Order: sequence, then structure tokens, then C-alpha cells
Amino acid sequence: MGADGRLRLSALVVEAADGVALTVDHVGVVTVHAAGVDAVAITVALAASPRETVYASDQLAADMEELTTTLGEGPGVDALADGPALAADLNEARRRVRWPVFAPAAIEGGVRAAFALPLQVGGIHLGVMDLYRVRAGPLNPGQLADALLLADTACALLLDTASTGATGYRLEGASLQHPEVHQATGMIIAQAGVSAAVALIRLRAYAYVHDQRLRQVAGDVVARRLRFHSDAGDGDSPDDTEEK
Repeated sequence: MGADGRLRLSALVVEAADGVALTVDHVGVVTVHAAGVDAVAITVALAASPRETVYASDQLAADMEELTTTLGEGPGVDALADGPALAADLNEARRRVRWPVFAPAAIEGGVRAAFALPLQVGGIHLGVMDLYRVRAGPLNPGQLADALLLADTACALLLDTASTGATGYRLEGASLQHPEVHQATGMIIAQAGVSAAVALIRLRAYAYVHDQRLRQVAGDVVARRLRFHSDAGDGDSPDDTEEK
């Protein structure tokens, strides 16, 4: 992209900020229109920690991010390791094979196309920008170029610790997506004697098997209505009776 394109996008982000400090929220607002998509989410994903959605343009974006967090698969997961994941039609056979749980669930939730762009600087993988469309179809070259540049802008802002107090759509008014997931992960580590990564996997698995949202299961763990006991083997056996 030439200098004119960069200046155009920069001007749009500044305009969206309307005189206040720039945040990823402003980048997200511009991305929806520049990329011609219906919803955008910006998520931080570090090591074994649960994904944290720091910006969601609307409820559709929030639902898709929660779905990705619960299932642990989808374009937003692949992009963290393999670079941009561009799925113009989630109903394609290869997409259903790649994401056998996420693809049909996303379609049922009203999304037909999903595009995930990694947020990274050199070898530092900070998170991902997810773009969603309710209709099938690819991003055209101009839309993809704009989205990639805006993803770089979001990454730069995330690396700036001054980007707090953003005003985008927040789930349940939380500063991050679901702090109870962090608490529950820590409790499972203590209960089952497993690593943080394994604790999160088991939390996700329980949510999926019982057709619950991740934050619901996490809330039960935090409230001590659900415990994860370590078995003799590699697995664990959740006990959904209230702790005495």
C-alpha cells in the first residue's frame, strides 16, 4: 500500500477518535467499514492464558469470540500460529474439515465468512484481529490491504500501555472479556495439579461437552459448584456437586 493509503486510514482512525487518545476501539470502528465486514473483534492471546477480547464491535463479534475461546478452534486460533486465516465461506467442505466444531457453530450463529489477521511484531505474537461477515465472499485486495494495515495499527496501540479506558463494546462491563476464566483456571491448577494450559483445555472441554458457555462453567468453578479432581491417569473427573 502506498503512502496515500496509509495516510487515508490514519486520518480515518484519528477522525474516529474525535479528539481523544487513540485506542484499538477506534481502529476496530474503521476496520468494519474499510474491510466491508459486519463485525470486528480484537483479541489478546498470550501463552496459555485465556484469550481476552479487548474490542468487539457488536454482539455478533462478542459471540464469535466467545465461541472461539470455548472451542479452542477457528480462524482466530490458526492465525496466531500460521499467519492470516481467510475463510471466505465457512460452509466449504475444507473449512468444515479444518474446524469441525467452530465452522457449523459459527454458521448457526449467523456468520458465513471469517478472516483472522495476527497481531505481531517480529517474533512477538500478541493477539489477533477477527473480521466476520454474515454472507459468504472473500475480501477484495483493497479491503485485505486496508485490514492488514489496520491490524498493524491495533498491534502498535496494544503494545502501548496507554491504550486503557477504551470505550468499545464490553461484555458485561468488564475491562477484559471474562476475568472469572482466569480465576477458574487457577483453581483447577490447584484442584487437579495440572498446568495452566491443561487446566484451560479441561475447562473448555467441560463447556463443550455440556453445551455451556465458557464463562458459565468458569463461574461454577469460582463459586465452588464445580471441582476438577485429578484421576490416577492423565485425565480428570469433574465433580459438579457443590463443594462443602
